Amino acid sequence: MLDSACKHFPSIPRDVVTLQTNRPNVCNGHYTDITAEIWTDIIDLLHVVEVTRRVEMASPAPLPFYDRAISKLPDNQSAPSEVDDKDSSNDDEVWDIVPILSERVLESDDQVTVKLVSPSGEIRTTKISRGMQVDKLVARACQILDASSSARAIFRGVTMCVNRTIGSYDIEDGDSIDIQVDIMRCRKPVIYLYSPSDIDVSVKLSLIPEWRLSVIYPVVTTEDHGRRLEWNVRTHQDGSLTELNSGLNVSYLFWEAETNSQAASKPQPADTFNPVSSSLNDTDSIVTPVDKVTVYLDNSLKVLGLHTEARTSFITYWLPSILKHEYVALRFVPQAAFEPAASLHISPQPDVVTRVFMLFKGIRKEDLANWTNARIQAEKDVAWWVDVVGVDPARTGDVTLFRALEWGGMEVLI
Repeated sequence: MLDSACKHFPSIPRDVVTLQTNRPNVCNGHYTDITAEIWTDIIDLLHVVEVTRRVEMASPAPLPFYDRAISKLPDNQSAPSEVDDKDSSNDDEVWDIVPILSERVLESDDQVTVKLVSPSGEIRTTKISRGMQVDKLVARACQILDASSSARAIFRGVTMCVNRTIGSYDIEDGDSIDIQVDIMRCRKPVIYLYSPSDIDVSVKLSLIPEWRLSVIYPVVTTEDHGRRLEWNVRTHQDGSLTELNSGLNVSYLFWEAETNSQAASKPQPADTFNPVSSSLNDTDSIVTPVDKVTVYLDNSLKVLGLHTEARTSFITYWLPSILKHEYVALRFVPQAAFEPAASLHISPQPDVVTRVFMLFKGIRKEDLANWTNARIQAEKDVAWWVDVVGVDPARTGDVTLFRALEWGGMEVLI
């Protein structure tokens, strides 16, 4: 490349030609010298050469490149170049030959047709530039497959590096790229126990194979590959609990679980909740702009029997995730459908058990047309969730009864 530069610009002394790039992420947009040490790693990635002119000045110290973040293109792939030979005779100015990692389509050979495979097995075909970075591919794939933006691209069993180009992988026409969404987690179900008098209580939680406990508090021993546990606590009239093994005083019992898509439960009725295949649709959900969601949630949770502290904790816990979107679809899972997936056995048996579990997902503005009914339902009186979930608000708030209250949720990523 240096020989080519000197050939096209003979008036420029060879020793003042500088080769720089600003496109790798580690450069942070700044032009950085391509040193001899990294030349062989980066030369095959250069798609465009741009010649610019600048007043002579001290060259900045080269920024470090991370060698492992750079892979070569196939040996037979040449790097086309563009040059501009105007104003090349001024010896008082120094010319930089600036290689650029371009995302433009230079020739038809710079495009490749790939198959995008969603977690559900859906396959979509799209044509992309070899110069496209992997993070741009993931963003496009999420739009095409209607998947979460929290996703990764997997090629031949290896996670693709987001700051590398498609062309830096040996991808050919017809190859498949798996789009893998992040693991869906059941977040912060907490269990409150309220009794008119102090009593000792056993709380057993048992999950289906598609779930595995990831975090619990107070910490106790889990069984059945992290799917079962038992807490032994003493309730107090102020609503607090004492975990009998550790002596810890807590406000509630806490658990979280992550999905295991490789596991399979015994066949369940169609209306049974399953964390792996959970979904929202236009008939069972509401859709609302995020700036209205807090009021909607507070009103809904109140009619479902959550007291002020529980409603506040619920909303503030989920709000950061919700605010990542412009619109959200949400629904509350019927207790009868949720119970088989996360069976809760409390002894002695409470007079009232209320379990409120929310599913939600982000909705793009351009997809609102697919949620017409859900948008209408968002304007309805929130009291309809009482029948959907199957709660008894009057008994839930009766302080003369032994009551169990649980709330939790999960963001649906696909």
